[in-house]
Amino acid sequence: MEYRQLGASGLHVPVLSFGTATFGGGNEFFKAWGSTQTDEATRLVNLCLDAGVNLFDTADVYSDGLSETILGKALTGLRDKVLISTKATFTFGEGPNNQGSSRFHLLKQCESSLKRLKTDYIDIYHMHGFDGVTPVEETLRTLDDLVQSGKVRYIACSNFSGWHLMKSLAVSEKYGWNRYVGHQVYYSLVNREYEWELMPLGIDQRVGGIIWSPLAAGRLGGKYRRNQPVPPDSRVAQGGSPVPAFAIPEALFYTIIDTLDELATETGKTVAQVALNWLLQRPTVSTIVIGARTEEQLKQNLAAVGWNLTTEQVKRLDAASDVPTIYPYWHQRQNLTLNPPPKFY
Repeated sequence: MEYRQLGASGLHVPVLSFGTATFGGGNEFFKAWGSTQTDEATRLVNLCLDAGVNLFDTADVYSDGLSETILGKALTGLRDKVLISTKATFTFGEGPNNQGSSRFHLLKQCESSLKRLKTDYIDIYHMHGFDGVTPVEETLRTLDDLVQSGKVRYIACSNFSGWHLMKSLAVSEKYGWNRYVGHQVYYSLVNREYEWELMPLGIDQRVGGIIWSPLAAGRLGGKYRRNQPVPPDSRVAQGGSPVPAFAIPEALFYTIIDTLDELATETGKTVAQVALNWLLQRPTVSTIVIGARTEEQLKQNLAAVGWNLTTEQVKRLDAASDVPTIYPYWHQRQNLTLNPPPKFY
């Protein structure tokens, strides 16, 4: 397993991390992801550790806290061997202060996550989304207090726009508070908008990319084929996809699938392994959060490391997945000497 430094921090993380949104199945949305219970979760955790994957990602809202509870049980006796990442911000519970990144909500959610996870500290604590109502200063001061208290080791964000992240980094610098060292983002072959602004920002400000849904909610898992119906057992068919259908143009999607099929044959790897390996070669990517309902799925995803696509093969995937940019990016790309893109090769 390869380990990479997470942004400007001193923390090294495995290039593959394990996402536990499949743990619990506590409501209709997450049942479509999976309903892994403690015994199976423990086996999956051990498979990860055997492969060198020691970072486990969850969130308070995954199955209304059940994912954290099951992960905490599965990690019994292993706390000193693992890194735990969890998140807060989204709606949890009832009442006028049941969501957001306010001091009130974050302190409450952090304490509850610690209890469910059966731990004294969280290694990476994410703001699951940007709170445009709470002052950024209130959020970052609260997070700095959590770090100073020892309950959180590092802070990160998720699903921020460029200005959300840059403003947050500037406020942290202004007051000397802990800064976001990672940004958990959606990035896959079928949706490469991360490259337009957030990746250049990550390079400039040394914010590591933590990639969620790298297979586009299973669409790049190898079951989807041109002129064939959507697999009935997929998250998409069951209404559990975090990536909306409108975000993935059908013609583009199947062009990518065709190219993945070609490269899978050339390399002797699976479609999913090729798609994951492409991501591992992109700038700023510190770790890719993989999920699995079964041990076999996990073993296949773990085999995405230890080899690399050639530069020519990466370029073929880039060409197949390329789409026109929106303003102001198409305007900026008219003069690449002033606005050089990230170096992919």
